[in-house]
This record gives sequence, C-alpha cells and structure tokens, in this order.
Amino acid sequence: MKKKITVPEIRASKGGDKVITMVTCYDYTNAKLVDESNVEMILVGDSLGMTMLGYKGTVGVTLDDMIYHASHVVKGAPNTFVIGDMPFGTYNVSIEDAVKNANKLFMESGCDCIKLEGGSDVAPVIKAIVKAGIPVCAHIGLTPQSAAMMGGFKVQGKSLEAAQELLDSARAVEEAGAFMVVLEGIPKMLADVITQKINIPTMGIGAGAGCDMQVLVAQDMLGMNEWVPKFAKKFADLHKIIIDAYNEFAKESNERTFPDEATQYNAKIEGIENLK
Repeated sequence: MKKKITVPEIRASKGGDKVITMVTCYDYTNAKLVDESNVEMILVGDSLGMTMLGYKGTVGVTLDDMIYHASHVVKGAPNTFVIGDMPFGTYNVSIEDAVKNANKLFMESGCDCIKLEGGSDVAPVIKAIVKAGIPVCAHIGLTPQSAAMMGGFKVQGKSLEAAQELLDSARAVEEAGAFMVVLEGIPKMLADVITQKINIPTMGIGAGAGCDMQVLVAQDMLGMNEWVPKFAKKFADLHKIIIDAYNEFAKESNERTFPDEATQYNAKIEGIENLK
C-alpha cells in the first residue's frame, strides 16, 4: 500500500528524477482504483462539467458540485493526495469571497489542497488563501475557465511577449505562496524554461516531458472517449471494451443464456406449485 505524499514532499521533488503523476477522478469507485495504483495524486477538476455532467465547458460547475464529487473521491482514495478545483465564480469577486469559498471546499470535501486558475492577476488571491492555511496549486497557460476570452481551447504562449507573460505569471504565483503550478497547453520550449526558472514544481498537461510532474484527464488516457486532445495518449481503449460488454449483455439476455446456473439463485422451494 502506498503512502500519501505530502505538500513538503511535492515541493522537494522539484528537479528530481522521480516524476510525480496525477489523474483526474470524480467518484468513489474510480478513486479506489487510483488508490491501488502507483499514481500519487488525484485532481477533482472542474473538467467534471464535461466528463460527468455533459456541459460544453467548465463554467457551469458549482462549488457544491465540487464538494460533492471531491468528498467521495477523498473517501475512495485515502492514500492519494487529492486536489479540489475552485470553480468559476468562486474567487473572481473579491479576496474575502475567495478565502471563504476556499475554506468551504477545503473543509467540507476533505481534500489536501485547492487549485485555481490564473497567473499574476490572481496572485493576491493565492496569497490570501495560503495565509488562511490552505495549500494552493496554481494553474496557468490554457485555463479552461477563461476559454471564452482565449477564443477557445487554444495553445497559449506562442509569441515571445505571451511567453514572457506566462513566465511572469509563474513567478507571481510562486511568490504568492503556491507550492506547485499546472502548465496547460503551452509549447514544450516555454514549459522547459518556466520549469528551469521557478523554484516550485511544474505539473504538465500538454506542456511536454520537461515538466517536473504530469497530469491527464482519466477519460482521455483510458480511451473512454473516441476523440482525445493532441497531448493525451490513450493508454487503454475502454470505449470499445465497455461497448462490447454492453452489447454482449444484451445479446446473451435475448438468447436467454444469461443468467445461467452460475449466476442465479437455485434454492428449491417445496410446494411452490401450490402458490395461488
């Protein structure tokens, strides 16, 4: 059984040979599977809006949604570090409001830290939440909650000016007290530079192999969706396996070969013919 990694251990992994890994998870059953694996961290991401709730994006996810899903993940994965995502609208009104919502997510879900999107602009929010005693994971680059402002889910930091802004943001969230930062959807060259120039670990998703850590959406890496983003490798093809299983169940049920002797209760009831 693995031992849960800690915030100091995550910070200390910076620049080491060991690549810490993280996957998304939104429910108890799959959390148990992650807990039995070698993956050290779970992100209960607001990506649940698309993967679990059928939304087109992440903006519709509420704080109550996050607490509900994260609390069940925490129960299923006691030996895995769990990050809870701060949804859109929970930290962009005021710093006081952000701390209040971070407290609620942290306390009621039982997660090990919270994550929020944004760079230099949210540094004061990060600083206040950390001061309140809650570990914070930052998230820069392609930030799904801001996809509308970006013109969609597009690679960020492709110009020198944009690259400098992202490096400045990485430094700002580090200075504000974030203990790690997700780099999403940016060129490998830029991710490598950011990883080298800041002192907290970088968690890459669509940011190349040079990051200190790596994260993927579970539904993508397990092949549960036919289409996956360019950066997501299918490590399995559960889409076909699951559909084949459903089809076989329907087939055997119609052929009345299921249930069979092994999968039904065969107790003998004396006098059953006398039931009226």
